[in-house]
Amino acid sequence: MKILFIGSRLFNDVAGYASGMGVTTILSESNPRAPNLELADEFFILPRGMEAPMELAIHEDVDAVIPLIGVDGPLREVAWMKQELEGEYGIPVVASGPEAASISTDKLKTKEFFTENDIRTPEYRFISSPHVKALPAVLKQREGQGGSDIRIISSEAELEDYLRVHGSAIMEEYIQGHEISVEVLRWKGRSLPLVAVDKGLTSTEGIHPLRKIKRAPAAIRGFDNSAALEMACRITDLLGAEGNTDVDMILSDDGELHAIEVNTRPNGTRYISGAATGINPMHSLVDMAIGNWAPERLERKAYHAVEIPLGSPDTERVSRILGDASWTLHGPENHRRITVWDRRPERLEEVVEELRVIS
Repeated sequence: MKILFIGSRLFNDVAGYASGMGVTTILSESNPRAPNLELADEFFILPRGMEAPMELAIHEDVDAVIPLIGVDGPLREVAWMKQELEGEYGIPVVASGPEAASISTDKLKTKEFFTENDIRTPEYRFISSPHVKALPAVLKQREGQGGSDIRIISSEAELEDYLRVHGSAIMEEYIQGHEISVEVLRWKGRSLPLVAVDKGLTSTEGIHPLRKIKRAPAAIRGFDNSAALEMACRITDLLGAEGNTDVDMILSDDGELHAIEVNTRPNGTRYISGAATGINPMHSLVDMAIGNWAPERLERKAYHAVEIPLGSPDTERVSRILGDASWTLHGPENHRRITVWDRRPERLEEVVEELRVIS
């Protein structure tokens, strides 16, 4: 079995597992100084875009392709490549197709998709003039991720400033509550939602979730985690997404779930989702590619997990604090995060308090 992986940044999450499953790994990357190249059996430095990787997949006669794309920009090209390789050459590509990619990478299309399918979402409209209906409000562009160009405004002057820079915006009702995220694994019509991750309270300061403590499963008074799993699974199935999809929601203070965004790619919650369930989302992509993915056979574990931003931690000190808890450190230098999991939720709260001191 030979698999082409596209993009090296996330390859370390799957390299060992793929090799252990007897897969010959081929890696394509556009940056010759990118990390993890040496982990592949063979790697190729190719021009940006999906045309060259598609030609490589055909030339090398691979059995499947797994795009390890963690950003939105190339997803429509990935979808085009999927359509070509699967339709013309019978090579499966573990990623979403054109329709799902088109909707998930355009925030306005995403909102329209929610509305058309009677999925609760914050009220919104597309604006190009500074007319304010209610404040505070969330402003965002049709494309972008990681909080880029998203601003929470509290005055008409702030709206005017934003439109002066961007010209237009999606203006969305601001909802106070908890940010919830659910990853859904889906392949050949079978879906598996993993766990409801609580990414912290919304804030008019617009604090990015990467700077917050995350908890899974969500432990919010009166909240039924299964409601988030059901909403995420329904959205993913309606989209027809494949591979790994992340559905972002807000649980309002009055207990209502509102769908916010959909990301049809490997996601930043993959470590905490895997820790809480014992199901590694990235390994599942390999299982899909080799025809070994069966959600009914997966053993779901029941751990409690937290993810804490640490910056540049002293790993020896961290290890002493954590004791017998299980943990993994991840993220780029100077922006490291630690995911810790245990059967005892009270132990994790102790860990949170101790690690906050050094974060």
